[in-house]
Amino acid sequence: MEKRKIRSIAIIGALAAFIGAALILPACQGKKDSRSGADSGAGVKDGVRAEGGEIRFGYTTEPATLDPLNASNTADGRSILFNVFEGLVKPDTSGGLEPAVAESYTLEQDGLAYVFTLRQGLKFHDGSDVTPEDVEFSLKTAMETKFAGLDQIDAVEITGDRQIRVVLKSPDVEYLTNLTVGIVPRNNPDRERRAIGTGPFIIESYTSQQSLVMVKNPYYWKKGIPHLDKVTYVFVADSNALLLALQGGSVDAGSVTGSLLEQLNPDVFTFVPDPSNSVQLLALNNAVQPLDDLRVRQALNYAVDRQEIIDAAFYGHGEPSGSALIPGLSRYYEASLKNPYPLDIARAKSLLASAGYEQGFSLEITVPSNYTMHVDTAQVIVNQLAKIGVAATIKLVDWPAWLSDVYQGRQYEATIISVDAPTISPRGFLARYHSANRSNFVNFTSPAYDQVYDAALTEIDEAKRIELYKEAQRILSAEAAGIYIQDIIGFRAFPKNTQGFVSYPLYVLDFAPVYRTN
Repeated sequence: MEKRKIRSIAIIGALAAFIGAALILPACQGKKDSRSGADSGAGVKDGVRAEGGEIRFGYTTEPATLDPLNASNTADGRSILFNVFEGLVKPDTSGGLEPAVAESYTLEQDGLAYVFTLRQGLKFHDGSDVTPEDVEFSLKTAMETKFAGLDQIDAVEITGDRQIRVVLKSPDVEYLTNLTVGIVPRNNPDRERRAIGTGPFIIESYTSQQSLVMVKNPYYWKKGIPHLDKVTYVFVADSNALLLALQGGSVDAGSVTGSLLEQLNPDVFTFVPDPSNSVQLLALNNAVQPLDDLRVRQALNYAVDRQEIIDAAFYGHGEPSGSALIPGLSRYYEASLKNPYPLDIARAKSLLASAGYEQGFSLEITVPSNYTMHVDTAQVIVNQLAKIGVAATIKLVDWPAWLSDVYQGRQYEATIISVDAPTISPRGFLARYHSANRSNFVNFTSPAYDQVYDAALTEIDEAKRIELYKEAQRILSAEAAGIYIQDIIGFRAFPKNTQGFVSYPLYVLDFAPVYRTN
């Protein structure tokens, strides 16, 4: 038995890699961007910190749900709820985990069981105490809703006034990353309308297609934060509407990429480098013809020029990658996949010919219209695929239609999207390609992949587990599960009198440390 105080557990050393990529990459590409000049938040540099105030943040998508125990939420939705809910542990900026609802834990039997001691005096947003019964309810509900990774739990047991024991079906020393799922009060039957958590902000109101308002949590356990009194997410139709809102002053801040950055005044805004911590890809439906043929999928890979996409659609800001894992997870990232399919039009045509498509074929690329960056990417890819005789067309759909028809219904041929991970673990990126995973929206099936991935889940030896994760990436690349493009490097535009920004190796926006200056 090993007693541990939860601290920054070194799962990945990713933050430096992310920041380095964001700041160095443009120079490596011969393009220097002098517009980013953000303070990390370590201290007040440009003025006196002013407690209170509000930030209106423009957002192009709405959360699919306000319930942290609903597994169907999107990356953007989880980014918002990061400020509202906390798990037994929560991610920190270094890629480790820090205490949240739990203050310490005991690891038993080489990772077969975890015993957590809950934080003394912790309260929910409504002022009620957090109890082991609330934790038990939250974890069991998340298990029932098929949260990724929670199917490994065999039992959740209350072992004391402030203790909860999580027993797994098999030992797993990496399992702590799955226990960031939000803890909620067991007596709240309407979690969609009453979002009650323990996070630094409380959801005051939510009006669909208009705004979501968060206010400071007076009961927050971490003293001194948040600094802001209020954060309002203002929902806009698309990236162009966000640009107009930023320029017109109806929102204070927002996430921008590509040409949008060039159209904002650097005297008004601070531009904070913001790796998406997600994988942008041209996802191919492996179950439809002719994409069910490996040779066709490989041909498309050889026809897509990733650097041209980054230069044309993102003004040179991006890190090309041919892996299903983000480069920032450097410990697990298979570096040989930086460019596994170098541009080779002749080889692409040869592969199509061998598959019986010498004259090419038509391909419909479905793109969520609210993401200008993906629409711009699609336009570049259409021109690239035309060089090998593939007549690609773009089908624009709104975000709800993309979620229902593409992600859930799998009624598509190809689509451009960025996929993230709900946890700071390679599993969060790789699990979706397992043939039995319900999030496998690309319909990828590979017995070899399933075998390697399953082995990684149960491997105790860390070095061997890392190698299995790398082998899984190599299989996805060799079998051309999709066309992996990049980890998009965007920017968050904030007013000049705003500081305290932090970055995570996860797709989140943490408003707790952000503050205004006088």
